[in-house]
Amino acid sequence: MQKKYPIKPDKKQKSDSSWSAVGLAWELGYTIAVPLVALALLGRFLDKKLGTAPWLLLLGILVSIAVSSWLVYKKTLDIIGK
Repeated sequence: MQKKYPIKPDKKQKSDSSWSAVGLAWELGYTIAVPLVALALLGRFLDKKLGTAPWLLLLGILVSIAVSSWLVYKKTLDIIGK
């Protein structure tokens, strides 16, 4: 009778999996950070021009949270669907 050993992934598979996780984290970081920075700076700029401080800055932050949440949701659906 032959012993059955669990199949262990080789080092290449572990490395690819690690880099895949790092790439995903990097992508999600940009997905959250870029809209936040861009819309906050736009709100700040418009506040200075229009004299409405801090309302447009806050609006930009709130919109960026909504946009980032939607983008992360879509990315999560892509990952789950694979």
